[in-house]
Amino acid sequence: MRKLLLGLLLLTSIVSLAQNLQSPDQFLGYKVGTRYTRHYKVVEYFKSVAAALPNMVKTEKYGETNEGRELMIAYIATPENLKNLESIRLNNLRIAGAAKDKAAPSVKDAPAIVWLSYNVHGNETSSSEAAMLTLYALVDPTNTQTKEWLKNTVIIMDPCINPDGRDRYVNWFNSMVGKNYNPNPQSREHAEPWPGGRSNHYNFDLNRDWAWQTQIETQQRLVKYNQWLPQIHVDYHEQGINEPYYFAPAAEPYHELITPWQHEFQEMIGRNHAKYFDANGWLFFTKERFDLFYPSYGDTYPIYNGSIGMTFEQGGGGRGGLGVVKADGDTLTLLDRVMHHYTTGLSTIETASRNAQKLIDEYKRFFDDARSAKNFTYKTYVLTSDNADKLAAAEKLFKANGIEYGVLSNTSFKGFNYNTLKEGEATLKKYHIAVSMQQPKSVLATVLLEPKGNLSDSNTYDITAWAVPYAFGLDAYAVKENLAITAKPTDTNTPAILPANKYGYLIKYASLASAKVMASLLKQGVKLRMANLPFTYNKENYDRGTLIVLSKGNPANVNQKISEAIKGSSVAVSVVETGFMDKGADFGSPDISFISAPKVAMLSGEQTSSTGAGEVWHFFEQTLDYPITLFNAADLARVSLKDYNVLIVPDGNYRSLNDKPISDKLKDFVRSGGKIVALDNAVMQFANGDWGLKAKEDKADDKEKKDDYAAIKKYGDNQRSRISDQIPGAIYKIDLDNTHPLAYGYPNYYYILKQDDNIYQFLKDGWNVGTIKKEAYVTGFGGVKVKAKLKDGTLFGVQNIGNGSIVYLSDDPIFRLFWENGKLLFCNAVFVVGH
Repeated sequence: MRKLLLGLLLLTSIVSLAQNLQSPDQFLGYKVGTRYTRHYKVVEYFKSVAAALPNMVKTEKYGETNEGRELMIAYIATPENLKNLESIRLNNLRIAGAAKDKAAPSVKDAPAIVWLSYNVHGNETSSSEAAMLTLYALVDPTNTQTKEWLKNTVIIMDPCINPDGRDRYVNWFNSMVGKNYNPNPQSREHAEPWPGGRSNHYNFDLNRDWAWQTQIETQQRLVKYNQWLPQIHVDYHEQGINEPYYFAPAAEPYHELITPWQHEFQEMIGRNHAKYFDANGWLFFTKERFDLFYPSYGDTYPIYNGSIGMTFEQGGGGRGGLGVVKADGDTLTLLDRVMHHYTTGLSTIETASRNAQKLIDEYKRFFDDARSAKNFTYKTYVLTSDNADKLAAAEKLFKANGIEYGVLSNTSFKGFNYNTLKEGEATLKKYHIAVSMQQPKSVLATVLLEPKGNLSDSNTYDITAWAVPYAFGLDAYAVKENLAITAKPTDTNTPAILPANKYGYLIKYASLASAKVMASLLKQGVKLRMANLPFTYNKENYDRGTLIVLSKGNPANVNQKISEAIKGSSVAVSVVETGFMDKGADFGSPDISFISAPKVAMLSGEQTSSTGAGEVWHFFEQTLDYPITLFNAADLARVSLKDYNVLIVPDGNYRSLNDKPISDKLKDFVRSGGKIVALDNAVMQFANGDWGLKAKEDKADDKEKKDDYAAIKKYGDNQRSRISDQIPGAIYKIDLDNTHPLAYGYPNYYYILKQDDNIYQFLKDGWNVGTIKKEAYVTGFGGVKVKAKLKDGTLFGVQNIGNGSIVYLSDDPIFRLFWENGKLLFCNAVFVVGH
């Protein structure tokens, strides 16, 4: 009798909770897909479901965006599994070998972890709407099918990776749409203004940031992701309005380390999706466009971490609105888009449930093979530098990704030298770290570090080279043997405040950390000088760019200001007692120049690349903490530049630069002592004007042009034939004139990430600081025509005009903010050139 009463009470409790559970339509007060839902309402709905069914759903805030919006994930599981959630998580990490507290118990019957990520691009909005429907389907008491699936799966849902971008789009759209939406694609509600909702607050593309973790949203999310390492991860997107739905299997190239099982499951899940799409008469495509190579996407990063990573793409995006007429005459509605994403979400969970044990078994195999360094050409990577701060930047990246590293027990070894591109005896510099491939994260580590990726297909969706040693400016060796590695000693030294000194201080200038110290001191009004020639003081050599802080003329507590500026870095500071040097210029020499704090402005808004401008904005605010003013490029004619002496012109397509009055205004700005720093494609637009820089003519096709039959091409080969003209991100080694202030702190070479075939004639009236010669190619894909063109020209140059200068940086030195080694170059362009 007692058991019967307990059972009735439990049943009554479940019924009561179920009665409190609302569908998305009931909670929102409108049918999902008929209006856009602001981010806070999506979050509130997830929390309401967790409140109604706390035994099945748990929500967790994992961070906040730049604009203060909540970042949240939800766990959905059976009552038994939700109660044991932490045990399931730890067991999953033990299976991977990522939790070393104890060995994993039997993998039999361990639930498969499925992580669904929505709305990484803010104006690809349908997926967050679909997330609410998917959540409800999983907990709906009447849905017996999903209850079966949850018996052997745990679902993690992130309803919106990019809340700032989503609300930027949703708020704009809701203010544009009328009582009834207008499906005409020319209507204003389909013409989103700059910068659009795709990116985050700093106009950064979060879907390119998984591995690099430069953005606050990614940094906070990856902490949680690496605490789980799920078996399946899905990233939801949208594409052009005329595109049908895309789902796995992905296109080639697949990275060679992607396992046969990861291939097989992509095929399996694609066929399951197709079953539902076919039943509804929905169009889709697979195996095209979206490849699995670049490591920082929401599909590839999980794949290199043992998951089945997949991207699903629905037509729509920023032009979709609530409904839009497509090229075929049909109207694509938001509801259509939502239902397609909802369907693939449930189909993914279904497929995971049906193959849960296989997923766990293959997951274990992936990490077993990873820890034994199976199938790797190189078993150890060694990174070395005379600059501790450069190594520290790489260490930070490894830590963020859970990649283990240490130091060598024996520093005598042979390996592939990243600089010479040859095997040979290694020569380590003052500092080094070593990364063994005998670890759980060895696949990701290999992809990030390998000197050359093996491209099975050159028709790729993104850049094809990113090796950390080149991107971070480090010497490195890839070694085929397992070298003995010990833990790196922890630095427990607390830097003391520099002693007060009557004469002054010397600050070595050799990395971004040095540039940050310079920016910090200038911002505080500290007077700085810089050495333009090498010198020797107290038997120690100091290179060009060395910062000199004299006590006279500076605040009495200047030593404390320097101490604060160098905190957390390894920037070397020395006390100097006299201006008389052992060798080289004394401090009163004309070769010692004064550095003024620049007043910096940047063009932004329409005509600029939102991501290009966003990189610079983020770099100034979050890295340098130095003031910058943003001007709309369209307002350049009426903007006053008199209070600024540096104008940054980021990547973009500038109509205004073709306008003579504006061009004359900019020339007057430079002649009167101002400086322009032009980046990426903006350099080509200056070259097309009458500034003195000229693009180099392409003569690679001369022979072909003389061939009478060269114009005859096969239509079916159209896409392939274009590849010879493309360079989707390859690394080149260029010569650097490090006697020029633009290259202070660098050796006489620099590794550049080349993404176009733009190259310029050598400046006759100026300085050719970064030049490319023959045989400069290092790694990544470049079409044959592009390779033939990229030689004997200028990529970085400085031109003096009147009392000012213009700095040309033809390739983005701070690309996606992960190209660490270019950040000092950019700082030199802003702070040092023309000082």
